[in-house]
Amino acid sequence: MEDESSGNEEYVFTAFLQAAYLPTALSMMNLMGDTFHARDISLKAQKKLLGKMSNKNVAKTFISDTHASLLDNLYSLAKSYTGNKKEAEKLVKNIIKIIVKINILYRNEQFTPEDLKVANQLRTKFTTIVKTVISFFQVDFTFDKNFLIKNVGECRSLLKSLVGGHLTDKSIGRIDHVLDFFSESAFLEEVFRRDSQYRPTLQAIVDDMNKAFDEGGL
Repeated sequence: MEDESSGNEEYVFTAFLQAAYLPTALSMMNLMGDTFHARDISLKAQKKLLGKMSNKNVAKTFISDTHASLLDNLYSLAKSYTGNKKEAEKLVKNIIKIIVKINILYRNEQFTPEDLKVANQLRTKFTTIVKTVISFFQVDFTFDKNFLIKNVGECRSLLKSLVGGHLTDKSIGRIDHVLDFFSESAFLEEVFRRDSQYRPTLQAIVDDMNKAFDEGGL
């Protein structure tokens, strides 16, 4: 038997998409006149819609359960560390917006061949960071703060190179906000201490990362 509540949630979400997406698309069509291009309309409407719906619950509509769990645990870590619920929410919302906007650009074939080369380099670098976090957590006395900060910095450069010609300065600022937080020296030292109060949450994050690899990668 199907879950009735799940069906209701899907119906409500579909109605929301229609209400938010169609007026945007129609207004753009009126403005563009004879120069109408469906792909351009879709891309602009998707970007506008994203600004209205970027939260953890809506993200689960687009992101796997494992990635949603990872976001939830990152939120818990940020909230515990900062003691600031709004700051933690802003951090996770920015992560979601970055991920979804990159996906929108990719699915609408906005990346050039050169962009795609950078994307492959970014994927490799990000995988290195994730595997490093897992190793630092699981193997005693391996934590190297400078190595992690260096790789996050290289990841930042690649990410900005990939999206710099496609997204606004505000979106670039979101990238800096997220990566500044996760590469902050005091944060890393506190989280990776063997007796850290955040170790249970970091354990959950590492479990999500390992599961994501098992499912095909982050």
